[in-house]
Amino acid sequence: MTDKLPGRTGGDGDGPAGTPTERLLREAMTARASLVTATGLRPPAPPKSRVRRLRPVYAVTLPLGLAAAVAVGVLTFHGDPVAQDEVPPPAATLTTSPSPTPEPTGTPSATAAPTDPGTPTGEAPRTEAPLADGGSPSSTSSGGAAGSSSLRGVRFKVPAGWKAVPVSADRVCVLSPGAPTDPQQGWSQSTCEPYGVLVVAYDSPAELEGGAWPTMTDVTGSGSWGRRSNCPLWGRPYVAENGYASVGDPARTRSTVAGKAVDKVQWNVTCKPGDTFTAQLWGMGGEQVFVLANGLKSDYQSGLTAIVNSLDVSGHRSPGLSSAEQAAKDLSITVEGGIGAGQKVSTDGTPVTFTVTYRNTGQKTYPQLQPLVYTTEYAGTPPNVVLPMNKGKLERQDGGGWTEIPLSMGGGMDYAVVSGKARFPLAPGETRKVTYRMALDPVDGPGTMPVAVQLTLPYDGTAPLAALKELTVPVTVVK
Repeated sequence: MTDKLPGRTGGDGDGPAGTPTERLLREAMTARASLVTATGLRPPAPPKSRVRRLRPVYAVTLPLGLAAAVAVGVLTFHGDPVAQDEVPPPAATLTTSPSPTPEPTGTPSATAAPTDPGTPTGEAPRTEAPLADGGSPSSTSSGGAAGSSSLRGVRFKVPAGWKAVPVSADRVCVLSPGAPTDPQQGWSQSTCEPYGVLVVAYDSPAELEGGAWPTMTDVTGSGSWGRRSNCPLWGRPYVAENGYASVGDPARTRSTVAGKAVDKVQWNVTCKPGDTFTAQLWGMGGEQVFVLANGLKSDYQSGLTAIVNSLDVSGHRSPGLSSAEQAAKDLSITVEGGIGAGQKVSTDGTPVTFTVTYRNTGQKTYPQLQPLVYTTEYAGTPPNVVLPMNKGKLERQDGGGWTEIPLSMGGGMDYAVVSGKARFPLAPGETRKVTYRMALDPVDGPGTMPVAVQLTLPYDGTAPLAALKELTVPVTVVK
């Protein structure tokens, strides 16, 4: 006989009610299920060992076997790749591209200088430390073995025992082994005289304007050594009461260094009787690079020559010519008549007449120029307790008459003021002739008297005199 289950009298109506035992079991299970809440429905706690998250790796190529091993050891858990604790991946070293370097927000980093030809093999390229004013001279010599120095892309050797010292953005002083270590009266490291060699490199047109020194006008100009107060005598520099002046005519030469033309001018200069020194100046006109040595001891002439002969300007940016240098290149002056080579001028008051021809050989028009002629001091200049001045008369022909003008410079700038009627323009290819006559006084002594002939910009005394072209004519004065 088969027992039949009675129909369910309770529940959810989807089956028989069951026996008392089944009902008891159902009630027990229901009570057990009521203990499970929403907060209890969470995933198992993670492993207690530290889980290492893997950062995404971009643009990295892995060997096939290594890539498979990494893939096996990585699980996806709630969208985050984590390393499986039970099966660690095999150890491996990965080489990746360096992370991009952030753009600097402060001072730009220094740029490595080009390798110097004299640098020993294997030596790391030097980095030029920028100066506060924007220059970047660097040096590998500090008074020991021979080395090299760099200034705005200009490289030169530093002889053994010499020391290169940055002075400013555009110049370096190369001190000789005999330079003093303590300050001395009358000498300045900024000018480097008399104990060193000054190297100068300009790289912008603005640096060549407004009385820059030195310039190619100082190298190739016909003027003599200018007056300055400091007398750079080796071992005892001092401030000269009356400045100093050149003795005789300067010596000029031209040579070639590294395929570049280099002009040199050399003066013998005196501060007072018995105190003389030699001034030497080299210039590369197209590159605007200069080397200067005033009063340097003759024992160090070989070192000075080594510096000049080692100049390498291949890395230098030339600023071109200044407006004054361009004018000096465009304009020319010639003198004909009673003064010049072989001509003698007497001090008996007899006038001599000469003509000055001014010519523009360039492509630029000069709208307003003034001619300027005057004499300068020489051995026969009459002594004067105040200012030495030549005696006599100098006149310029204006139209049909003669206008008297100062014969000597004197103590002021009156000699440089030219009346407006004497000024003139010069277009490309144009010439202008001006006639003068000069008579000397019996108090003038014999000797060679320099006559300065210039073309300047109009001068009214409110700004420095700007001489664009000049020529010095030596006049033989006889009694």
